[in-house]
Amino acid sequence: MATSKTASRGHPLRWRAVVTGLGGCLCIGLGTQFGEMMTGASRMASGFTTGAALFLFFFLVGAINPALKRIRPSWALRRAELLLVYGMMMVACALPTTGLVAYHLPIMVLSFYYATPENDWAQVIHPFIPDWLAPQDPAAIKHFFEGLPQGESVPWGVWAVPLACWGMFFVALYLVMISVAVILRRQWMEHENLIYPIAHVPLAMAQEDESGSAVNPFFRNGLMWLGFALPVLLTTAEALHQYDPIFPTANSVLYPGTTVPILRNATPISFLLSFPILGFSYLIRLEVAFGFWFFNILSSVLLGVFRITGIHSTEHLDFAANSPILAHQGMGAMIVLCLGGLWMARGHLRTVWRGAVGPQGEVNDDDEIMSYRAAVFSTLGGFLVMAMMLNAAGLPLWAAVTMLVVAFILFVGITRIVVEGGMASCRAPLIAPNFVVSGMGTSALGESGMTTLAFTYSWAGDVRTFVMASAAHALKLLDEASVGGNRRMVFWSLAAAVVVTMASSCWMMLTLAYEYGGINLNAGYFQLITMTPFRYLDVYLKNPTLPNLGGWLQTGVGAGLMALLMFLRQRFLWWPLHPLGLPISATRIMDLVWFSVFLAWFLKLVILKYGGPGMFVRMRPFFLGMILGQFVSAGVWIVIDYFTGMQDNMVFVI
Repeated sequence: MATSKTASRGHPLRWRAVVTGLGGCLCIGLGTQFGEMMTGASRMASGFTTGAALFLFFFLVGAINPALKRIRPSWALRRAELLLVYGMMMVACALPTTGLVAYHLPIMVLSFYYATPENDWAQVIHPFIPDWLAPQDPAAIKHFFEGLPQGESVPWGVWAVPLACWGMFFVALYLVMISVAVILRRQWMEHENLIYPIAHVPLAMAQEDESGSAVNPFFRNGLMWLGFALPVLLTTAEALHQYDPIFPTANSVLYPGTTVPILRNATPISFLLSFPILGFSYLIRLEVAFGFWFFNILSSVLLGVFRITGIHSTEHLDFAANSPILAHQGMGAMIVLCLGGLWMARGHLRTVWRGAVGPQGEVNDDDEIMSYRAAVFSTLGGFLVMAMMLNAAGLPLWAAVTMLVVAFILFVGITRIVVEGGMASCRAPLIAPNFVVSGMGTSALGESGMTTLAFTYSWAGDVRTFVMASAAHALKLLDEASVGGNRRMVFWSLAAAVVVTMASSCWMMLTLAYEYGGINLNAGYFQLITMTPFRYLDVYLKNPTLPNLGGWLQTGVGAGLMALLMFLRQRFLWWPLHPLGLPISATRIMDLVWFSVFLAWFLKLVILKYGGPGMFVRMRPFFLGMILGQFVSAGVWIVIDYFTGMQDNMVFVI
């Protein structure tokens, strides 16, 4: 029988923590959307780092809460409550921009606005878009991209039905994500002891001591402030350079651009310093960090060899790894990573299933934010709702189920990579819609099915963050905190965070688009990125395809290689290659972050060799400070740029 580890100890959560968390979610939903659309500022909610949450938490824990401790101690939030607030804001960061809203709203109407006689989308695509799936009023769509005439107001009624229908779908989607995170929590935290590097910064910030000081120990550590100062100085120099070129630029350090061509210029190796990636990678095991950068360099060499020898695939894949061949191999590796992890967890999953279908009380799940019964049946019910809605939109039921299974394999696999390897910036090697099209062929899906798949790009396409990863880290935060007997309150807090953030970011984006015109805001969201699914759809509707047998073969190659590496890793302690980095090794983001991972690996290797574990622990605040300093500096400059009217002052990229 499972035992409860945390449910009965500590202080109960108070509603003031939930209200504070919702306030933070509202700021993230409105602020990050505004920053992306109006000022072109640093992206604070576009990765698993959840930079906007760190920025707000810095002031909450470093200034507001200490002041409350001095003025009225009963008003101050306890450690568990602070971590609940941060967990809610982590979930919020997964929704406003690259996680959902900034992609989804333009995708809903983009095919209507950009339809021309040349692309013939009015005949090729529009007949297969149901009325409830997207607004179809020509004036409302035109004004969304070009702005309203003076005196007119946002046509909320035109958006009401599509947003309500998609809202039901996304509630089901995120309910399943949170439920899966709950189901896997004990396996990952207690049985496998995964590190959760991204949770270390808020945990350190919220740590209290016995001295009674109003300021937490993290903020009294000189090494932390030294690490904090490094990114602050560089990003400040870059920001000031945008105001006046007389200030020196840090562009060559902070942004991609320094590359070294290899293999007769067939492929470049990029060098970029990312302070968050450097800090998170310092926390992970050496063999994991080595695997990340080694497999990326290996994939770059393979790509160069392919180009020199003429080995290539003519398959058209968007948002994939650097080569269709490597994309399919990475997908095979990702499938084995996910399914292999579930196989390792089979004992725990049997316990979860007994808790779901067995007699009440047979399995003790009091330390979970929802019972195993609720988690399992929420997962099954959510899958059913999503599959039925995709089927109603035009996707064959078998294809809808396949699409959802593939999507959740990617969600679980990437979440595993993030919680074990701290890879705060990563993408899937191949997105779920493209995998289905490649594997099944367009003829099996039909025009309606292909059109429906285009609308899934907002949550299953080029998403750099999603709720499951945020929820997994939120559960880690609460597991480390002393939470009393009302842990189920955490579930409703996370659910409220999802609703508040989605609603506020939708409101902000629609308001800005109709006031200023979407094409005058961020071209990436209103044309460049969100145009991709319909260009992809246009190509395949006009040129139907059969299942890509070559893609299946390469998927098998990647799966076999991953299975072999996992076997060697488990059977031989001396085996040096950790397979965690293989699935994402050939992606563009890994090309950009590999050097930061390598640098962290090298520094940690030297520190452990010459200073031992004690030196590693003493240096830890320095690297945590670098992570925090990057986002605090970026957030401060966003605020400054808002008041000064500066545009495109992006001091943080990855």
